[in-house]
Amino acid sequence: MTSVSPATRDALAGISGGRAEILEETLDLHESVVGSSGLDGRTLGLVQIAALIALDAPPAAYARQVANAIEWGASADDMLGVLRAVAPHVGAPRAVAAAPELMLALGLTLPESSQ
Repeated sequence: MTSVSPATRDALAGISGGRAEILEETLDLHESVVGSSGLDGRTLGLVQIAALIALDAPPAAYARQVANAIEWGASADDMLGVLRAVAPHVGAPRAVAAAPELMLALGLTLPESSQ
């Protein structure tokens, strides 16, 4: 097994847990993406959520991106609209998998049948 420094272990644990400050520090994405995309923050946040749905991203990615999208002016209704818009293109399984991740990232409780 490869030796891993405590700093590397902590950074990987922070990224895998969706800790915003570790993601920004380690990946240095936040400001550079916002500035270089040419999109307003709300639109960028929604596009990034669409990408997460298409990629079948892990829960930590949704937690981070939903928080960004809300900070940039997107609403839960906007995110539902994105899910509906991409569903025909990514397929029902990915759309169904994304719905509970969006719910949890929005602080909603999953329905009994989903748990």
